[in-house]
Amino acid sequence: MTDASKGALDGVVVLDLSRILAGPTCTQLLGDFGAKVIKIENPKTGGDDTRAWGPPYVTDADGNATDMSAYFMCANRNKLSVSVDIGTAEGQAQIRELAATADIVVENFKPGGLAKYGLDYDSLSEVNPALIYCSISGYGQTGPNRDKPGYDLMAQGYGGIMSLTGEPDGAPMKVGVGIADVMCGMYACTGILAALHHRTATGEGQHIDLALVDAQMAWLINEGTNYLLSENLPKRRGNGHPNIVPYQVFECADGHVIVAVGNDSQFRRFCAFFGVEGLADTPDYATNPARIENRDALLATLIPLLKGRGMAEVTEGLEAVKVPVGPVNTLDKTLGSDQAIAREMVIEMDSAAGPVRLLGNPLKLSKTPVTYRLPPRAMGTDTDDVLA
Repeated sequence: MTDASKGALDGVVVLDLSRILAGPTCTQLLGDFGAKVIKIENPKTGGDDTRAWGPPYVTDADGNATDMSAYFMCANRNKLSVSVDIGTAEGQAQIRELAATADIVVENFKPGGLAKYGLDYDSLSEVNPALIYCSISGYGQTGPNRDKPGYDLMAQGYGGIMSLTGEPDGAPMKVGVGIADVMCGMYACTGILAALHHRTATGEGQHIDLALVDAQMAWLINEGTNYLLSENLPKRRGNGHPNIVPYQVFECADGHVIVAVGNDSQFRRFCAFFGVEGLADTPDYATNPARIENRDALLATLIPLLKGRGMAEVTEGLEAVKVPVGPVNTLDKTLGSDQAIAREMVIEMDSAAGPVRLLGNPLKLSKTPVTYRLPPRAMGTDTDDVLA
């Protein structure tokens, strides 16, 4: 029988040389799956940059801020924190010793940045040929931009997603969180799991080269292929959809709702609810292609219909006739909802400074469920134990 107390990656050791968000997102996922993650932090710089990206911070019993900001905590549970200065010969030797018995290394230094310390893939794979070594950088290990730094905002700009985001007549807009970093971390985790499977079959380790900008381009999804097929540059549509109408946010009398009419029969029921059945029979609106062609005129009719009604009336009424609809929640309603509680999307862990609440892992594995074993750590908490 499967031991549910052990995760799917129980016994796997990850050496985490990454910081900020993309790499730490990846290694936190691996830790949630049961891997032992050893996070290396430089004592000379105060550790991971995000430790200082507050407020808010976790506070101690006296109300003083610790070195754990909310930003740091979002991607650093299930990790041991070890202070090592890789700029010293001693620190380099310690990393090589850890890498010799590790399964995975994740790093996000500039391309070539670890070679001068003898900690690049070529050097460490000589010590451990089975090592899976994932390098995350802004533009990848090759190409004309390889030496440029990479941050989430720049990736969103260069990778095109900002050109699609924002109001039609407004400025290009970034997504409200570091989504390029987070998605890059997801791709990194996927690539590592694929490399682990290959190693199980062959015994071979390998180098994974992942660029923040490449990952962002990959999730342009339908808008990317829309352009490749038509060569027409997409337009910013605010909360609208390029291929479906009506599929957007609408203002109500007391807030905002999302209406996602996915087919013509749903549109007919939508119109019936609002007492404008004739719209569904009008050639300009009867089919989705026609609604796309006549988007502006249709929305000019629909917007006042919703604006005059309350959120509850619209959501309950459209749900009753099986038209996809939902509220635009603020985080108090999102994270305090019965659904979030039922799905354990908010968890509590006991840190050295007291209980902290974190976002839960969304994956529900029936045989090897994720576990929450270690809260985010103060820098260097586990140095002596790990290096001993």
